[in-house]
Amino acid sequence: MAKVYQFMADGFEDIEALAPVDILRRGGLEVVTVSIMGHELVTSTNGVCVKADVLFENACFDDADLLLLPGGLPGATNLKEHKKLADVLRQQAEAGRMIGAICAAPMVLGTMGLLQGRRATCYPGVEHTLHGAEYTGQLVTVDGNIITGEGPAAAFPYAYTLLAMLVGHDKAEEIQIAMRYKHLMAERS
Repeated sequence: MAKVYQFMADGFEDIEALAPVDILRRGGLEVVTVSIMGHELVTSTNGVCVKADVLFENACFDDADLLLLPGGLPGATNLKEHKKLADVLRQQAEAGRMIGAICAAPMVLGTMGLLQGRRATCYPGVEHTLHGAEYTGQLVTVDGNIITGEGPAAAFPYAYTLLAMLVGHDKAEEIQIAMRYKHLMAERS
């Protein structure tokens, strides 16, 4: 079973953090939420308080198949300023393992140089932080082991993309059908 860690910081965007956790867990993945704040309770940009599964300083990420960075401000800025998180992300990238970032969070990867020569998306207005990347403006962009999402509306397609990459398209489609996402998308056509 794939192991996923999602880093949580005060000021995270609610749906960008919780939708991927929900969808990936429905897909049978082990998802661990990690507070980088030094305390278990992390507060979203909209004032929703969430209890993380573990504190950053008490976790080991050597078994991570995927590391996730939700957006939101100042959440993404708080993630960007955490030096030890930067070390973990760098090790993940060097190992060729997956990293996901959505909305403002791709700035974390961009300022670290991890998007150099890659395609990426982010919330409009944040693209200047994607240093060396080709900004796509898509809802979801996959470039090798780096997966980026545009913003809150992209939370579902972003999470389903991650799920498909980890467990296959059939399982991801099964979850999309069960959650009525396929029905929603059919209604739009």
